[in-house]
Amino acid sequence: MKLSQIEKKQLGIYMLIAYGITFLMGLPMGFGCDRGLDVSVFPNAQMLYPAAGVMLAYLITEKGKAELPKRFFVTYLAATVLMLASAVGSVFLPDIAWMAVCNLILVGGSVLAWIMLLTEKKEKRIAYGLKGKDIKTSVFCVLLFVGLYLLRAILSYAVSGQISVVGEIAGNPMTWIMAGSLIINFFLVFIAFFGEEYGWRYYLQPLLQSRFGKRWGVILLGVVWGLWHLPVNFFYYSPGTGLISAVGQQITCITLGIFFAYAYMKTENIWVPVVLHFLNNNLVPIITGAYSADIIQGQTMNWTDLIPMLVVNGILFGSFLAAKEFRK
Repeated sequence: MKLSQIEKKQLGIYMLIAYGITFLMGLPMGFGCDRGLDVSVFPNAQMLYPAAGVMLAYLITEKGKAELPKRFFVTYLAATVLMLASAVGSVFLPDIAWMAVCNLILVGGSVLAWIMLLTEKKEKRIAYGLKGKDIKTSVFCVLLFVGLYLLRAILSYAVSGQISVVGEIAGNPMTWIMAGSLIINFFLVFIAFFGEEYGWRYYLQPLLQSRFGKRWGVILLGVVWGLWHLPVNFFYYSPGTGLISAVGQQITCITLGIFFAYAYMKTENIWVPVVLHFLNNNLVPIITGAYSADIIQGQTMNWTDLIPMLVVNGILFGSFLAAKEFRK
């Protein structure tokens, strides 16, 4: 499909924000990492850039449209700017508790964004893919993902000869306390996960699928989604083994991207992949028994770790590429 001039301009703005700012911010992030500073604010801020790119593109190219949810978009963009400023500040003014500032922005921004979103007219939410729909199928997709996610964790423990750990985690009250808190936490920090999914699934996925087909479009989306994580791979997730982390990120983004695409295509509800992304990130501290988000930072990986990752993720999530939604 050939893009119109307006669509080309929108794509250019999106790429400039989603990728340009991401890799530009990789410079101070790398600077901070090299000096042993806490760069945790950077990945949190980065999650907001894709949606910010979409919103800015619409505000610039479609500013005359009555259906444009301006209040919601402007609120979201304001939160993005504050997060970006906090990330830079965490490197050049490291004595300030920037993660506390980051959390305040995420919570405050999420609450304000909910207010702005829910007070926008229904027609505006529908016009820009912001209204939930098909609740029954949406719940099914969320439960299916949780089931597959837990199965993957159990298989990982079984293969490593640590199956007893599953019982220990299940028997720990903290597991259920943290699991129960996820519902509340989602509403308080949703802008981060919405930030990625509105950019990837709502905006970029249809563009790539219209150009390369439903299957290859989603696979390509997984590749570019994975590449977008490069600063985080090298300076946050796994500074000592960044290349291995980046390859692992490709496996994760392509396979999970297939399932997220399946869920979005099946429900046409952007809030489903938003919830799935939230669960994917926030179940990690629970299933590892670490009960702390710090578990994802400073990892050391080996090339051999990628083989079971590819096999298990490929079977559990990548196999959905054969679903009828990709054949329609």
